[in-house]
Amino acid sequence: MRPDHLKNIYTPSELNHEARVHLEAGFGRVCVEGEISNLGRPASGHMYFSLKDDRAQIKCALFRSNSRGMGFKPENGMLVRAEGRVSLYEARGDYQLIAESLAQAGEGLLTAKFELLKKTLAAEGLFEAAHKKALPDHPVRIAVVTSPSGAALRDILNVLQRRWPLARVRVYGVPVQGDEAGPAIVRALTAANRHGWAQLIVTGRGGGSLEDLWAFNEEAVARAIFASKLPIISAVGHETDFSISDFAADVRAATPSAAAELASPDQHALKQSLSMLATQLQQRVTAKLQFCSQQLDHLSHRLGQQHPGQRLQRHRQLLQQARRRLRLAGARIVPERTRVLQDLARTLNAVSPLPTLARGYAIVRDAQSGAAISTVKEVIPEQALVTQLHDGQIMSRAEGINHAPLEDTK
Repeated sequence: MRPDHLKNIYTPSELNHEARVHLEAGFGRVCVEGEISNLGRPASGHMYFSLKDDRAQIKCALFRSNSRGMGFKPENGMLVRAEGRVSLYEARGDYQLIAESLAQAGEGLLTAKFELLKKTLAAEGLFEAAHKKALPDHPVRIAVVTSPSGAALRDILNVLQRRWPLARVRVYGVPVQGDEAGPAIVRALTAANRHGWAQLIVTGRGGGSLEDLWAFNEEAVARAIFASKLPIISAVGHETDFSISDFAADVRAATPSAAAELASPDQHALKQSLSMLATQLQQRVTAKLQFCSQQLDHLSHRLGQQHPGQRLQRHRQLLQQARRRLRLAGARIVPERTRVLQDLARTLNAVSPLPTLARGYAIVRDAQSGAAISTVKEVIPEQALVTQLHDGQIMSRAEGINHAPLEDTK
């Protein structure tokens, strides 16, 4: 006889069905996180895989209708988080998880969130170069937003001391990982802008996992960086790490030490540059002074030439030279002109009527017109006449006129 509790005999299909019903009713919707293995993708478009940890594994099925819009491609070894219902495949009696959604877990999940936020903020224009502010050339007041006890702050201070000891640093201490880090960084950035003391802000931290660096990937931190009136250098993690803060900042530095180098000029390079500029300045000043000295000499010479005393002296010399030339010309010309005058006098004397008058002849003129009278035909009775002798004149009046020639009066 069978025991009472064994009177109900199941076929395999019946038992598997009962097991499936109890599993699905007992668990409801569950979320399982594990590493993908044994991934299969048949032509149907469904996916079959196992999720495992270091001690166990469970078979999973993700049907094609639920695989759309995942935003990533599942691969073996990938850490994922599957949500669905626990079930049993009755035909084989396989216990399995029917996944209704699949998402990356751990860093994979963070990476997906990172890419989504990056895409969203980029679409809003937060990363555009047009919004980037230029860094000051020689900042002497620098705000640093980071952990006050972290290696990043020591690296920044060491670099600044070596390159640019003139810089004064104000540290806004904040936690750089954990739930409180993001809000604290936002408050520090806002305070640095409100205080108005700094010329530049450096924010960041040393290296770590994506989860460790996540505070600098939060949307609120990115928007606080974008809203800053002061230029910001973001230095988060190592050279290969990129954060949302890096994209939103005005300048991204590969490391905190690199951020300090970007924020400061090299004092040794500046000294060399200043020395070279001083040499060039001295050369130019010397050349300018030489040119001005030459100009001064030239103008002094011209001024001396334009001085009234100098002009009078030149005129005096010119006058003396003219007098010497005049005396020489007079010594040469006067005798010559005297001879010419004597010749002219002799010629004039030869034709002059004066010698003739001295021999008893006279010249008769009309008293009114002064015209010479050469014939009695030009004389009328009572005409006033002037008779010119060699030693004077006789005033007379014609009382009568005799037309007989001179020879007839003898």
